[in-house]
Amino acid sequence: MPTHRQFSMALQALTELKAEQAAKPVVGMPPALSDVLAEIGPLPLEALFLGVASDHLPVLLNLYDPHPGPMLVAGDAGSGKTAFLQTIAQSVIQTHRAEDIQFGVVTNYPDEWEHLEATPHRVGIFAVGHQGTQEFMKSLASWAHSNKNTHQCVLLLVDDLESVASLDLETVKDFRWLLLRGPARRVWPIVTLNAPRYGQVISWLQNFRTRVFGRVANARVAEALGGNKASVLTQLEARIQFSLREKDNWLRFWLPSC
Repeated sequence: MPTHRQFSMALQALTELKAEQAAKPVVGMPPALSDVLAEIGPLPLEALFLGVASDHLPVLLNLYDPHPGPMLVAGDAGSGKTAFLQTIAQSVIQTHRAEDIQFGVVTNYPDEWEHLEATPHRVGIFAVGHQGTQEFMKSLASWAHSNKNTHQCVLLLVDDLESVASLDLETVKDFRWLLLRGPARRVWPIVTLNAPRYGQVISWLQNFRTRVFGRVANARVAEALGGNKASVLTQLEARIQFSLREKDNWLRFWLPSC
């Protein structure tokens, strides 16, 4: 796999597909993440692996280009949003040194992350509402405030925007600042949203220019979050397929098996 997809202005992944073009279905169980990464070969220092397009080219996010801003991962319950975050975390462990990329997870269900290897890449798995979450968010915002030259990146993986948006005032303030300024300071929030509940956090949506979609069964909900008729989000295979919009084009991609 000698190349990767180009995504204009920042995701630097992904060649454009025509809006009406549907991706080929994934047949059977997707290949293992370790096998996919081995076939791709070494990734650039700034590249974050997101998935694989239907032509088997990797979808990559350029962590040194802040233009995409924080990433929203929206989909129905069971669409694979948590699996998407876990694939990113696993790929970081397999492709980068901890000196280059680390990640921290904020979730309502820490048990879902127990299988994740404890490595220097993992800053911590923090339960929403626990004191550790507030301390982590505060320390991350403080680090980002002073981080102007280091090449190291930190991924803030938030599994459920609605839960974090309801935390105490100081934590929410730090989180808002990280959404606004984080990517320019090498802190990348990647945040999931239960799509049908978007109304509970509608004021937050403007913070996310980059949106990745899992399966969304309700066309009205899909449209409210940025989908359109060409996106056909109802046809995505739950836990495997996702879709990303760039201008008027949609790219479907799939997650390797972890």
